[in-house]
Amino acid sequence: MNKIKNTLFGNKPVTLDENSLIMAIESSCDETACAIVKGGREVIANVVASQIKIHEEYGGVIPEIAAREHLEAINVVIEETFRQAGVKGKDISAFAGTVGPGLVGCLLVGLNAAKTLALVYDKPFIGVNHLNAHLAANFIDTNLKPPFIALLVSGGHTQIIKVDSYSEMEIIGETIDDAVGEAYDKVARLIGLPYPGGPKLDKLAQEGNPYAFKLPEARVGGYDFSFSGLKTAVLRLVKSFDGKEMPVKDICASFQECVSSTLFKKVKHALEETGYKQVVLAGGVGANSEIRRKIFSLKDAGYDVYAPAMKYCTDNASMVASSAYFFENTFDDVDVEVFSRA
Repeated sequence: MNKIKNTLFGNKPVTLDENSLIMAIESSCDETACAIVKGGREVIANVVASQIKIHEEYGGVIPEIAAREHLEAINVVIEETFRQAGVKGKDISAFAGTVGPGLVGCLLVGLNAAKTLALVYDKPFIGVNHLNAHLAANFIDTNLKPPFIALLVSGGHTQIIKVDSYSEMEIIGETIDDAVGEAYDKVARLIGLPYPGGPKLDKLAQEGNPYAFKLPEARVGGYDFSFSGLKTAVLRLVKSFDGKEMPVKDICASFQECVSSTLFKKVKHALEETGYKQVVLAGGVGANSEIRRKIFSLKDAGYDVYAPAMKYCTDNASMVASSAYFFENTFDDVDVEVFSRA
């Protein structure tokens, strides 16, 4: 159980149990999301307003436009969440919001909404780290408990995290340049795929030959990663087909095989070195078919493997509520400010 304190009102510590309802808001990038989760594991309502269609014409997320869209959607999303859950503000045990990392203007919209709800209903406020929230998505509809090794793969982060308990976690490996999601998007642009390129590249890769081209795997020590050299290798490969038909599906498959193999080897090494028997996959790129397949193949070696349902891989507020419930390294001060980088 987690004890938190609403420092603004000076309330006594509030104990959250399996019947506690946490309403959370997530607005770190281009999804305006709100959810109500019971006991950290049972999703009562989960509402997401995506901006993908709006940003497609620009080939990526425009922060100013994203923040404006959050302002347009936030009240509607909150009202719809209350409606779907069939509860009122007074029934909520605590309100939570993403503090960072993310786009500052976007974060401010959701976090201020969560703080306002806590003030209005005189309830505790919990600020959540967006990356911890992605890890916590694995608690939804499962009985997962620490310790475990986590592979976090997203647009901006690639990390291997040793989670010893709900209050103790350590990043033991991370990318020294491009994150996996960033590499996917850049390679997708190189071969002419429209935004968002990552999922489209994954789909094409499933129809190609993963061994058509031998692409370089960076030799980085420990559990760290590097994907910038791989991106450059793909650029050279694409240029080599100047004036000739480019085997797009094979390029996608070869790139995906290189990335997924690298991730798999590092995670397996971390499991062997630490002796942990549980591994979790987290982050938006956790929806990638080949990365998911390789990580789940660890079951054959006797490991327990967890990954969120697809709808909880990408940004959502259910994972924020779950993180607020389970993880103790949260922010319980309503004066907390947003931050853009981890």
